[in-house]
Amino acid sequence: MEIESGVRMPVLFVGHGSPNNAVEENEFSRAWARAGGSLPRPRAVLCVSAHWETNGTRVTAAERPGTIHDFYGFPRPLYEVSYPAPGAPELAHRVREIVRRAAVLPDPARGLDHGAWAVLRRMYPEAETPVVQLSLDRTREPSHHYELGKELAGLRREGVLIVGSGNIVHNLGVMVGEDAAFDWAVEFDDTIRRLILSGDHDAIVRYPDLGRAARLSVPTNEHFLPLLYVLALRDEGDEIRFFADRVTLGSISMRSLRIG
Repeated sequence: MEIESGVRMPVLFVGHGSPNNAVEENEFSRAWARAGGSLPRPRAVLCVSAHWETNGTRVTAAERPGTIHDFYGFPRPLYEVSYPAPGAPELAHRVREIVRRAAVLPDPARGLDHGAWAVLRRMYPEAETPVVQLSLDRTREPSHHYELGKELAGLRREGVLIVGSGNIVHNLGVMVGEDAAFDWAVEFDDTIRRLILSGDHDAIVRYPDLGRAARLSVPTNEHFLPLLYVLALRDEGDEIRFFADRVTLGSISMRSLRIG
């Protein structure tokens, strides 16, 4: 379905987990596909991915962004995947116009990393919807990312689907190769779930204050920060729906949510 003029697009956070989810048929890849099919058709996608960290803030500006295979040790078919979605330099320019908290620099060479294409090839397998990525400034605190996310709100009425791609719990150092969940990972995932539903974004932004489970679940914050961009875009009255909600591999939360 097409987005109507002036109608606010929903916003998504997707727990993307293993790159294998890009090629495997499983409960997560099927949930992403269903989520894509339930949305109004966007004019373009703006993705904030855990896998593009920069000093300062950048936005992709290529007409034809390449497919970046930014992982190693996975089966060969994964490296052969191409997601040839067009870019949207005009959207990149619009992002630079509306963001005031940072000087957003265009990057005409950057392609799409797997945090973006692994999810989007399930949601939009025809690869016809233009895609732009916004980087994470690794030098800034979580509150900066939350406030920057608020500045993107106007894009929702311009037919842009904003997608945060990361994981609420992401600790590769203790990950196991089986469908299991550490108690502390389940605890933190559920704590964030409850805070999202209660609208307590301040507590989520200040996640290090949530104790031992938070420290184990977010040893580095690049996978957590995309969630803050998404939560910052919630308007009063927006419904919240979770379309994946499980911890697997011991220490990876696949929780995904739709706002609006």
